[in-house]
Amino acid sequence: MTETPSCSFYLAPEFLPANGPRHEVIDPATLETVGHYREPTADQVDEMLDRVNEAQKRWAATDCKTRAGLLHRVADAMERADMTEIAIMMSREVGKPYPEAIGEIANIPPVFRYFAEMARDDAGRIAGPMQPGSFQYQTYAPHGVSVHIVPYNFPLILGCWTIAASLAAGNGAVLKASPVGTICTLMFMRFFDALPAGLIACVGGGAELGARLVDSPRTHAIAFTGSAEVGRRIAMQSAARMKPCVIEGGGSDPLVVSRHADVNVAAAAAVTAAFLQSGQVCTSTERIYVEDAVHDAFVAALIARTRRLRLGNGLGIAEIGPLVSEAARDRVLGWIDKARAAGATIALGGGVPAGQPQGWFVEPTVVTDVTQDMGLFEHEIFGPVVAVLRVGSFDEGLALANQSAFGLGAAVFTRDLGEAHRAVDTLEAGMIWVNNPLVDNDALPFGGVKKSGLGRALGRAGLDAFRKPKMVILDPVAKEADWWYPYPDDWFLDAGGRKHV
Repeated sequence: MTETPSCSFYLAPEFLPANGPRHEVIDPATLETVGHYREPTADQVDEMLDRVNEAQKRWAATDCKTRAGLLHRVADAMERADMTEIAIMMSREVGKPYPEAIGEIANIPPVFRYFAEMARDDAGRIAGPMQPGSFQYQTYAPHGVSVHIVPYNFPLILGCWTIAASLAAGNGAVLKASPVGTICTLMFMRFFDALPAGLIACVGGGAELGARLVDSPRTHAIAFTGSAEVGRRIAMQSAARMKPCVIEGGGSDPLVVSRHADVNVAAAAAVTAAFLQSGQVCTSTERIYVEDAVHDAFVAALIARTRRLRLGNGLGIAEIGPLVSEAARDRVLGWIDKARAAGATIALGGGVPAGQPQGWFVEPTVVTDVTQDMGLFEHEIFGPVVAVLRVGSFDEGLALANQSAFGLGAAVFTRDLGEAHRAVDTLEAGMIWVNNPLVDNDALPFGGVKKSGLGRALGRAGLDAFRKPKMVILDPVAKEADWWYPYPDDWFLDAGGRKHV
């Protein structure tokens, strides 16, 4: 396969030298330099987009079976390869534990297989005709070239969720890698070599490059995952240019624990849901509402389980790696300090671990005696911090869970089936987990409501995001209809309001 040269960008099936600004990448655990990448220049971006558009026209004219076969070849290449080197680079770039890096990569091939077959199966529908003898149906057309802007926490799979759907629908695709995660992303792009030349591209760069790709008349649909504020701006940019967009803007996900729950299981799940990848997951549990009857037992179990977590370099034996940067660590510590100053209890953690002389680490932190107005519940913390609030009833927990500007995911733990159904109906979120948090499914839509986003990735909705429906009225024989111009005289009224005879 093609090797990945440093300071390049990918345009299938080759890597080309990027001549724009050069950026250094730092390991957040060791603070050592991992490597460098370069952004392409404005002229290189324009030339790249021209080539992707040319390739897309040929791809759109390719039959669905052939397109599906090539997407399966992409998945085949991924499944046959040893991904260790890419996973190690991901861990070094973003700080995530190696098992989570290799797990992210392992979940990518099925996405391409799913959308390859979904696009082949779902090509439109036939409607009952409004006139006898007329064939009336809906079909789909691709948008053109889609742009995929991804965050650092899942630098590969989040882009692939939407890229797989977009390619299956007949589009070309441009992936703007996260500034933290560009090197491992470029290494991964070699698995797209089986696709037609020019059909997919990957560039490294920051916000200015992302805005350029969104603004360009050579791009036609946008997929973004990141912060709510940046997502809002990209949605506005896209709307100004009448470009469809899928926006996943993060969240402050609640978890409600019923007095009917198995407290130990709920606490074990909450530890994973809150601290996976050091809390740097858009669907992390950040606020927990626990019924008074089981509150103390739940908190005790939560703290006991959290104490068992190991902290360190993601390439060692550790569940809790560093945050992505010094700025991210300082922001998280600032939220903890504000809660402490407002009267919350730091039941566990709350600072920089004593045993880590370098790197951007924060201790897994459990905050209790929390109220809704302490800041922890109003913002996306995006770090290893979870806050617990005592509630008088399950329904009060649901009501408080909905008092948020976010609405990405929400979880509940209960053994009462009635409570489970009530939670599903009541919670204002795009995804609901009952007794099984953080799970996704390639065939089900992923996304949020409120400030958490627009549109959906995955599932049929994820495919539809990258194609436009087209109504077709096809009469096999042209014949004059009775309502065509000019109208008969007796369809009109005379000056006296009577029908003409």
